[in-house]
Amino acid sequence: MNDYSRTLRADLAAAPVGMKAVPSLERRRLRAYAAMMLVDALLLNACFALAALAYERIWWEPRAMLAAQTLLPLYLTLALYNGTYSARTLDDWTLGLRKTLTALAVSAALVNFIAFYTKSNAEFSRVAVTSGLATTAIALAMFRRTIPLLIDRFWQGRTRNVLVIEDGGPDFALAGAETISAAALALDPASHDPFMLDRLGKLLGNQDKVVVSCPRSRHHDWALLLKAAGIRGEIVSEPANELGALGVHRYAEQDRTTLVVANGPLGLRGRIAKRLFDIAVASLALLVLAVPMLVVALLVKLEDGGPVLFVQRRTGRGNRFFGMLKFRSMRPSREGRDGAASTARNDMRVTRIGRFIRRTSIDELPQLWNVLRGEMSIVGPRPHAIGSTANDKLFWHIDRQYWQRHCLKPGLTGLAQVRGHRGATEREQDLTDRLSSDLEYVERWSIRSDVAILARTLGVLRHANAY
Repeated sequence: MNDYSRTLRADLAAAPVGMKAVPSLERRRLRAYAAMMLVDALLLNACFALAALAYERIWWEPRAMLAAQTLLPLYLTLALYNGTYSARTLDDWTLGLRKTLTALAVSAALVNFIAFYTKSNAEFSRVAVTSGLATTAIALAMFRRTIPLLIDRFWQGRTRNVLVIEDGGPDFALAGAETISAAALALDPASHDPFMLDRLGKLLGNQDKVVVSCPRSRHHDWALLLKAAGIRGEIVSEPANELGALGVHRYAEQDRTTLVVANGPLGLRGRIAKRLFDIAVASLALLVLAVPMLVVALLVKLEDGGPVLFVQRRTGRGNRFFGMLKFRSMRPSREGRDGAASTARNDMRVTRIGRFIRRTSIDELPQLWNVLRGEMSIVGPRPHAIGSTANDKLFWHIDRQYWQRHCLKPGLTGLAQVRGHRGATEREQDLTDRLSSDLEYVERWSIRSDVAILARTLGVLRHANAY
């Protein structure tokens, strides 16, 4: 039995006990940011109203509240952009206070600048506005000081999931972090086994930071896996250029230094923007294409009475498996569940309706549901079946950077596809051309690039290599 056969016969149920993902804390942090913004807005308005009451003897005095309403959007915009609402400020209230007061001071200066050039200074009471700003600064400082107390009370002091993986390196104990043993959980960074990578991907799925302590000989292997996971990854080590370290982090309490080898390709704003883009496009596409998709489903069913959809296990973000949906284009008894046998030109397994929907890429439309479920994106590296080969070699045997393409969600279309790199991978270059485009996309991602790739996709729906 060859290596590939042994891989495919691996029993997923045999994964070591205790290997499960922790709940995500990102939504908790997002709710905290929203609550902080709301409280900041209420405090600013209340402080200006109190200042006006103290000086003018009028509650909610119009001129004072005009200043507050002019100041508020500027303050919130600056606070969002300078990181006032971020995981770092949840961990360090003094940092949060500095950023808060900076945003308040700059926004106040901007309001004064605008009022000066529009000659509307007379509209504001200098005493009321100055008192309102001072009172707001004090109130915001008091609120920032209570944040760590609330985190300790309701979140037990945890704002982020941090995982330490011990793999034979220096001792490394980090307060608030969960520590696991790579050996106990059968995690081998040098392994090409996609099932092991799927287990590791599930384990790292909701982690905000992962620190690995391992011997120098395994640094490179762990660096590649952490880059592929799409999260912040660090390795306990002295700096090493060959790892492509993004920075150095010093843990004074441990007298240890780690190399930051992975940060994840997208920050919070990028992930939110990409997800909103995916939901909007997928929802609109399903609405527009609902009738054509029903017709195709009916034709697939009528041809041979088999199932309408074909579900194949593919490798997605963080090297985790998911079930990718397609309209079935092959006879039920001849479908390749592992993808080891790529579709050839004039392939006898393909049905009559299957040939048409494959040539026109209509067979891919059910993946819009994968997009809505959060397993795929509209644009991203195309997901491959775990048995895919080029020149009789598994993809990851051709280039170890292959796993890094999985740091983003796979896409319905991608940069490689609009460049013409699609269809069967008969030569190794067929894979390396796609991989080069995928890694370029990961490196240079933007919403603008997603829109451009989606527009260019319309011109390559039919392709000579689609059969």
